Amino acid sequence: MMNHTESGREPIMELADVRLTLRAGGVSVDVLRGVDLTVLTGETVSVVGPSGAGKTTLLMVAAGLERPTSGLVRVAGHDLSGLGEDALARFRRDNVGVVFQAFHLVPTMTALENVALPLEFAGARNAMDRARSNLAAVGLEARAGHYPSQLSGGEQQRVAIARAFAPQPRLLLADEPTGNLDADTGARVADLLFETRERLGTTLVLVSHDRGLAARCSRTVTMRDGCLDGAAQAMEAGA
Repeated sequence: MMNHTESGREPIMELADVRLTLRAGGVSVDVLRGVDLTVLTGETVSVVGPSGAGKTTLLMVAAGLERPTSGLVRVAGHDLSGLGEDALARFRRDNVGVVFQAFHLVPTMTALENVALPLEFAGARNAMDRARSNLAAVGLEARAGHYPSQLSGGEQQRVAIARAFAPQPRLLLADEPTGNLDADTGARVADLLFETRERLGTTLVLVSHDRGLAARCSRTVTMRDGCLDGAAQAMEAGA
């Protein structure tokens, strides 16, 4: 685990011996097997590894969307194990943005309404004005009144990025943000993601199968079999 005192920056995300065991069809499956990861404020970290390694689950645990079986999850100074569902919702509202591979826009809301949603949830009185500004920042002000079904995949993901950044979260978690896009559109969306992160100083943890995208982060960690790479190798050596 990284020693934050060496860099002078505080951790924004700390996972210590995080384990998650799920039961499926009467069989226990160890999805996370003792994950240790510290991310410093302002860092960009990519998580790579084969499908089924636990990468998405790692992000879900960090966002408080999945509760681990055991271990410490501390994000933005909050120990998530001690928070109920309402408190977790407030924690996400105030600290964390999430961008998914499948966009997850509300189909019955316009692009503007989708971006305004987290701002309204936070009680921002100028939610619509801020949402319009965030749409303009991703080049979609002219599409504000369009519904997701009227937007291309790249446009939908740009709306999703605008929505995630609108509350100015301290931490952004991105799960395969270009995975459903063609190469050219994915490259433009990736540029937008990193440019926005740089402008706002947001900490970024990114899951991707795209090694080129992952390499844009300042640090890359590899995950397989529910462990970060060094831990997985140690388990195999001791088996």
